[in-house]
Amino acid sequence: MLDGTALEAISCAHEYTKVNMSQSHNGSSEFATDADIAIPYMQRTREYYAAIGYDTPYRWAHHADAPFTPLTKPLAHSRVAIVTTASPFDAAKGDQGPGAAYNSAAKFYQVYSASTENPPDLRISHIAYDRTHTTATDSNTWFPLPALKRLLAAGRFSSIASHFFGAPTNRSHRVTIDTDAPEILARCRADRVDAAVLVPNCPVCHQTVSLVARHLEANGIPTVVMGCAKDIVEHAAVPRFLFSDFPLGNSAGKPHDVASQDMTIELALRVLESAPAARTTVQSPLRWSADASWKRDYNNIEQMSPEELARRRRDFDAQKAIANTVRNSAA
Repeated sequence: MLDGTALEAISCAHEYTKVNMSQSHNGSSEFATDADIAIPYMQRTREYYAAIGYDTPYRWAHHADAPFTPLTKPLAHSRVAIVTTASPFDAAKGDQGPGAAYNSAAKFYQVYSASTENPPDLRISHIAYDRTHTTATDSNTWFPLPALKRLLAAGRFSSIASHFFGAPTNRSHRVTIDTDAPEILARCRADRVDAAVLVPNCPVCHQTVSLVARHLEANGIPTVVMGCAKDIVEHAAVPRFLFSDFPLGNSAGKPHDVASQDMTIELALRVLESAPAARTTVQSPLRWSADASWKRDYNNIEQMSPEELARRRRDFDAQKAIANTVRNSAA
């Protein structure tokens, strides 16, 4: 039975979608601008690292097909888990607050679990989200537990897993596939998970959760990835994908916009229960803004001077050294 709060939340989310779409289209027959396409993150990243002096291009995970496990029971009777790439806050690791610079000291290299009843403060300073167009002031945009709890109250599924699971953002396909994904599978099974929602942030995060989703699905747990990097997720080939055309760091909705967050998780659950086959992508109708010029900025070397590129190379080398120290201490 739906309580008044849950019904109001769903109604507001649906109304938000209608208003947002109306404002976006407003009856105009004009074409969108050339910039108004999904950001080509793989191309941008390849060109960016070449421009700062790394000549060997990164090989993104690529599959032609994907495993697919249908829900074995109605979603209303299912237990749902969250897999995140966000990191628990640790004051000893430096600035991790809103707008913090990229902070390799806050990275983690082993799968972790934490309570969904009393979750820790999760941050994304350790990864390359879009620091120009979003400020990381609202954790609900990268960790949709509150929105998921509202849908639980509405009766959309039977329970939330006792724990959520942290997936290390790892550039190594092998480590993700051979070590991290099996560990997350084992923890999902221990928590009697029926389905999983995976929420990435940075470009490599999107690859990480895609590989984890494939492993979970191949072993009988249906999944849906909620993300903003369409090319990376589809390149890796996942069973189900809800694409939000938002700046990185906002896979679960707009910051400080509960209706957007509720609608985004509701759309993800609809994809989870209704996708007809593997490699199903559904694009959210919600728009970040009417002006799509924000899409030109992320790691776009055409907008960087030689001095800026040199500075970024120095910063990257410094952060890489910190990350190596953290990784070695965690080994």
